[in-house]
Amino acid sequence: MKKKKVILDTNFLLIPGQFKVDIFTEIEKLMSEPFVLCIVDKALAELNKLTVAGKEKDRFAAKLALVLIRQKNLKTLRSFSKKSVDDIIVKKADNNTFIATQDKALRKRLKLKQAKIIGLRQKKYLIII
Repeated sequence: MKKKKVILDTNFLLIPGQFKVDIFTEIEKLMSEPFVLCIVDKALAELNKLTVAGKEKDRFAAKLALVLIRQKNLKTLRSFSKKSVDDIIVKKADNNTFIATQDKALRKRLKLKQAKIIGLRQKKYLIII
């Protein structure tokens, strides 16, 4: 059986640093089948930029996100396009993929594709939308 992909958007990876929510444990609770956590290579670039140029709390959250990505051994999805992270994520969204994001505009686009979305509720726990 093919593992499901869970692609974590940049803003989603900031949640542990911003709201002290363990997104990895929460995703594990949500998923009923085997899955692999992924990140788009351009999202890594966004996080690296945030560690330098973001607001102080965002810099902290981005640094923590980069540590967690390494610790949790997230699979990096290569994108060889000039498109934005959101465009790449929408393109990769399919029946076998969950997208974890807090981005309203991205969610709207994903809903049109009938993608499965994981989101944060009440700044405490995750749900599948």
